[in-house]
Amino acid sequence: MDFSINFGQRPIESGDLLLSEPFLNDQHFGRAVILMCQHDEEKGSFGLIINKPSMVTIEEVESRLSIDSPIYVGGPVEQDTLHYIHKFKDITNTVPLKDGLYWGGNYEEIQALNAQGKLTDTNCRFFMGYAGWTDQQLRAELKENSWVVSNARLKDILELPADDLWKETLQEMGGKYKVFANAAKNLRLN
Repeated sequence: MDFSINFGQRPIESGDLLLSEPFLNDQHFGRAVILMCQHDEEKGSFGLIINKPSMVTIEEVESRLSIDSPIYVGGPVEQDTLHYIHKFKDITNTVPLKDGLYWGGNYEEIQALNAQGKLTDTNCRFFMGYAGWTDQQLRAELKENSWVVSNARLKDILELPADDLWKETLQEMGGKYKVFANAAKNLRLN
């Protein structure tokens, strides 16, 4: 049986979301929502899986931060690296994505915001590791229909429950995507 789906992709931009196709059976990317932080056809792409919380808190990984929130598994690449997205536009060297969401920036300034009690799980999210693609690799995966590209609004992305993010984003896209959002994880269970 062939369960492939032709999504008819549009070009990817920083700040877009990649959603795994409904039947992708992969321990890292099954039902994943990836925030694209950097995309370049020649240099490769960098993103963070934003809907896979770990069972470890931020404080357990980084004692200088006291946020009552899990650290997220950003992807299978370099899981010993710490990354973050946030809503603080004035952080030095931060990379604007879209809709008031930013990637990275000066870590000491993030720590200072934490010391002032300004960091919460709804304005800053931390990740161990990332999802990465070499040049042309992501293009090949898009041709295989492994991903759906969404330019969904990111304004409230940190406030949505991680478990619902994949489904809600597809439903918001409407049309055929709304149908995919309700697909069973295992077709044998239908």
